[in-house]
Amino acid sequence: MSTETLFQAPPLAEQERMVEAILFASSDPLSIRALAARLPHGCDVMQALTLVQKRYAGRGVNLLRAGDEWAFRTAGDLSFLMQKEVVETRKLSRAAIETLAIVAYHQPVTRAEIEEIRGVSVSRGTVDLLMELDWIKLGRRRQTPGRPVTFMTTPGFLAHFGLETARDLPDLKELRAAGLLDNRPPPGVVSDDELDVDKHQDDMFE
Repeated sequence: MSTETLFQAPPLAEQERMVEAILFASSDPLSIRALAARLPHGCDVMQALTLVQKRYAGRGVNLLRAGDEWAFRTAGDLSFLMQKEVVETRKLSRAAIETLAIVAYHQPVTRAEIEEIRGVSVSRGTVDLLMELDWIKLGRRRQTPGRPVTFMTTPGFLAHFGLETARDLPDLKELRAAGLLDNRPPPGVVSDDELDVDKHQDDMFE
């Protein structure tokens, strides 16, 4: 002897909408039992799931079954759109910062010229890192003995530092104040302080 339900189940189309809403709002896959516990008495959960699954076939998201649980998932052929590139923060060494600054202010500049200004040799790793970051690139070869290659900054360097052109670079005083350059002047270059002292001495003897 069958027991009649006290309440009539909603139409199948409404059951489909209810299942769709529950699955959409759930962060975890749900089993048929879990869905049935939320639906009005008498609903055909499996049939409603089948209708939802057919409705989403070929769309950007699909209703998928994993074991005894159901969930909306991105269509397999569109999964590449969900990939996220993680930006790794890398702190530049002082050698890399100084090399980059020399290239920016003296470009096109050769490795020998960079080493002369810094007073120390430039490691291949430092140059490779700056090229990997797309901040410097190879320029034209110098028409001098050995025809050494030169280095120049790239559009990527300008974009990263918010510059329109290399002419927008801060002056050397600002770089030294920010700690990006050694306060000691490069070999053969007279510092601003020394210039001030010389000027003061010249004024004394005028």
